[in-house]
Amino acid sequence: MDCRPGCGACCIAPSISTLDKPAGASCVHLSADYRCSLFGSDRRPSCCNGLQPSAEMCGESREQALAWLARLEADTAAC
Repeated sequence: MDCRPGCGACCIAPSISTLDKPAGASCVHLSADYRCSLFGSDRRPSCCNGLQPSAEMCGESREQALAWLARLEADTAAC
């Protein structure tokens, strides 16, 4: 599965501790067209490299992806 153009949910909903990015905030590397400006770079955090698009995570829309990832973030925040 390829990333949905104009989505960026995985760069917004989850926290990214290596970048000091809180959950729900846009990553500083998220471009205006909702693409990762570090994609393919060795500067991209390993947690981001490991995240792969899937039907479950991405759903049928950007809104579904944001909701699924926000729920996952909340469920794992207490761990």
